[in-house]
Amino acid sequence: MLKQENHFLSLIIPAYKQEKTILENLHRIKSALDTIRYNHEIIVVVDGFVDKTFEVLKKNHIPKVRVIGYEKNHGKSYAIRLGMHEAKGDYVMFIDSGMEIDPNGISMLLEHMEWYKADIIVGSKRHPASQVKYSLQRKILSLGYYIFVKFLFGVHVKDTQAGIKIFKKNVIEKVLPQLVEKKFAGDLEILVVAKLLGFNRIYEAPIKLDYTLVDLTSAATFTSIRGIIQDTLAIFYRRYILQYYSHSQKSFSPQDTIITIQ
Repeated sequence: MLKQENHFLSLIIPAYKQEKTILENLHRIKSALDTIRYNHEIIVVVDGFVDKTFEVLKKNHIPKVRVIGYEKNHGKSYAIRLGMHEAKGDYVMFIDSGMEIDPNGISMLLEHMEWYKADIIVGSKRHPASQVKYSLQRKILSLGYYIFVKFLFGVHVKDTQAGIKIFKKNVIEKVLPQLVEKKFAGDLEILVVAKLLGFNRIYEAPIKLDYTLVDLTSAATFTSIRGIIQDTLAIFYRRYILQYYSHSQKSFSPQDTIITIQ
């Protein structure tokens, strides 16, 4: 298939404690990207040297894959922000490194980007064409969070948290310096700031998702719920009380020494 020359895609993959699965997952994502009509790069951001994920990637070079790592774990949202800072593409995308989201859906989000001339396309579990498998517990938690977010921010996106989204580079250039979140609610913060800065062409696209592949322990559930609620309320506080996102332009700078494998 011919590559589309006028768009270059940077795909960011945050990775944490995935020494046993990262290569298989990365090859699946790479295979999906090799079928699309866009030239591309993949940026894997290893969120802390807490296991051998970085070493595994260092020993197994994959074409068009750049690996970035740093010593201390900061959280998924920080890793994505760093990947955005390093991205060269005029389309910037991220996808979770676990295989719960089918990477073959990347092309669908790209097509939606073109169809709608969008600023942002959000992969959504609640899109009518999405194919999702997840427990009743997850469905209840997801619905509750959607209602919570809509009440606080008036965001019309029905699913802010699915781990696949795509942005125009000019959106990232404006939004990235304003971002603060490091862990749980970075997806929401991007959408809130983008809307505040006037990027209103935000649309949802279908995804194929299988959360039955991911164990959901009680401890993990409690920690995640507490974390995402705290982070969401922090975004509300910055947005409406401090007016932080309305202040003059800031800058993003990495907090650690960055090691890169080309």
